[in-house]
Amino acid sequence: TLLDFSEGRLDTLVGTHMLAKGHDFPNVTLVGVVSVDAGLALPDFRAAERAFQLITQVAGRAGRGDRPGRVLIQTYHPDHYALKHACAQDYEGFFEEEIRYRQNHSYPPFISLASLLVHGPDLNKVRADALELRKQLDQANQDRAARVLGPAPAPLSRLKNEHRYQLLIKSRSRRRIREIADSALTSLANNGINLRSINLEIDPVSMM
Repeated sequence: TLLDFSEGRLDTLVGTHMLAKGHDFPNVTLVGVVSVDAGLALPDFRAAERAFQLITQVAGRAGRGDRPGRVLIQTYHPDHYALKHACAQDYEGFFEEEIRYRQNHSYPPFISLASLLVHGPDLNKVRADALELRKQLDQANQDRAARVLGPAPAPLSRLKNEHRYQLLIKSRSRRRIREIADSALTSLANNGINLRSINLEIDPVSMM
């Protein structure tokens, strides 16, 4: 399909954001981004950064040949700073607003972050294990060197027939996060909870 499109046998190509990466179609003069708000609304502190990346990459697909290109973006929030700076190809302007947002809300790179995901087929057990995990995290964090959030249903609260609850740990010390998490998980194991039902990720790539 990509070869047919590149050679002009197809006039329109519909796909996911993967189409924005690494392709050179010199005859493309119009690119549309549908429902970019869905990406901006994701419960992930990197949502604006990913939307900015997507739009700047997509914009690079249009107008690569002799004819100028045009990009249309469907959104209910045209004034969002990620969209405004992406449309202007203003990397420095986006960085300045994004880094200020992360500092004001205590997100990386100003703090370290850990995600603990409790998962399993039995919702009641997952919820109970998540509550016990929170109890043990608080016990290990008596010096208040970190901030513990949750438990709460994960953004993807059910995946592959498993229920999922999430807890977050924020701290300026990555070492302290590791110590708190290790202590809590050791206590859970001593209480008979199977640690294979808990995923720990330091500096998670995704919050989903």
